[in-house]
Amino acid sequence: MNCHCLKIFTGFYRICLGNSLLVVCLTILQFEAKSQQNFKLETNRFEIPSLVSKHKLRTANAYLSLEYHSKSRDYTFKADSSQIHKQRLKLVVGATALGYTGAMVGLGTLWYSDYAKGNFHFFNDNDGWMYMDKLGHFTTAYYVGRAGIEALRWANVPDKKAIWLGGSLGLFFLTSVEYFDGRSTEWGASPMDLVANTAGAALVIGQELAWKEQRITMKWSYTNSKYAKYSPDKLGTALNEKWLKDYNGQTYWLSANVSSFLNKKSKLPKWLNVAVGYGANGMLAAVENPTMTDEGISIPQFERYRQWYISPDIDLPRIKTKSKIINLILKAGGFIKVPLPALEYNRVDNLKFHWLFF
Repeated sequence: MNCHCLKIFTGFYRICLGNSLLVVCLTILQFEAKSQQNFKLETNRFEIPSLVSKHKLRTANAYLSLEYHSKSRDYTFKADSSQIHKQRLKLVVGATALGYTGAMVGLGTLWYSDYAKGNFHFFNDNDGWMYMDKLGHFTTAYYVGRAGIEALRWANVPDKKAIWLGGSLGLFFLTSVEYFDGRSTEWGASPMDLVANTAGAALVIGQELAWKEQRITMKWSYTNSKYAKYSPDKLGTALNEKWLKDYNGQTYWLSANVSSFLNKKSKLPKWLNVAVGYGANGMLAAVENPTMTDEGISIPQFERYRQWYISPDIDLPRIKTKSKIINLILKAGGFIKVPLPALEYNRVDNLKFHWLFF
């Protein structure tokens, strides 16, 4: 997959993440709207007025308890947990369909329309970018799937359906993009991209089925590299391009939460993680570095090599505060690897210690 598509991946993930954050905010606002009232309503069964269509209100026999105390601002709500929240589900489906349609139309008209189309075919790009682009696929599929699960759970969709359907959302989207590549004579569908997409979805789905939580998360970090100036068309010029296109500065991490694998009585901080990272360096192009610019200027030759890291990490969403806004911010930033000391290994420098690595 071409690195231009990462912009589309990022945009689609933001849509899905926005959905999950939106539904949380809507829930908060629903409760906050009650703050101007002082009431207490508690009943196990209530009668529906004859003027209301009974068949449209299936909650007639539901248990409803809503308490509000103006001083403590303590809310409790109990309802029939087996019922799908139809309005929320419509919001989730509508927003996802809109984002998907917009992304596909945008790709078809703004990018692929400039290139000739042919029969669907595959293309082996395993040598490109030292697998950094594949990790981009893996991470995108993981996080779009994670956002999909959260959104469907917010709509009270039965849990296994939410896991399978929501968790497959990233796989579905990225496979659609791969179809565009497969029809383009300029590229082709990448089998390894499809493997990475499937693996990302499997990571999020498998953990939800096994543990009902994400104990191992994908994370990302970026440090500005020296290579972009030698290949600005491929690696970007400004920072807003380089953090997305310059694979030399990117690191992808598998971050495991330690306490979730230990006894509940463990005194280790709940937010403490251990992360293993992968990066690559010295890349000016996908496979072979150019020796001269288009203007005929000689380019220094850099050795291309892989980098491996191990580092402590902080699982930001597991840090709980009294502020709902701060909790939302911590959750939204959970995909970022927190800058901390790291040990690196590569075949050029062997072992290398970083006091602070991002």
